[in-house]
Amino acid sequence: MSEAITLRYTVPGDDFTRAGEASADVKRNLKRMGVDREAVRKAAIALYEGEINLAIHAGGGEITVTLTPDTIVMLLEDHGPGIPDIALAMSEGWSTAPDEVRSLGFGAGMGLPNMKKYSDRFDIQSTVGVGTTIRMEVDL
Repeated sequence: MSEAITLRYTVPGDDFTRAGEASADVKRNLKRMGVDREAVRKAAIALYEGEINLAIHAGGGEITVTLTPDTIVMLLEDHGPGIPDIALAMSEGWSTAPDEVRSLGFGAGMGLPNMKKYSDRFDIQSTVGVGTTIRMEVDL
């Protein structure tokens, strides 16, 4: 691959029947392009976690995935409530998910920690009342 390929997705808020569609499509595309299996696995896990967070916490958002010859770059942007304490939100097991979301098996407080764990580089910027932007990169 000599030039970047970009994929864009809109994640609807509060629709868990569609949460996971973007990460599944990215996984399918990366496999079809012959990307290393481990890089595909890491990107799919990190992106799925982000996609679920967009649906649960942010009322939806936008995902842009750019595949360069060296890196898979995943950018997640929302206009949700923002994260007041990023360090706390990054703690394993800490969650603000409502009970109805937890009853569906989501909201265990592993989303952000797993996003960081399965990314080679991870950056999160959030402003309360404005939204959150997360950039994850997986090296090829």
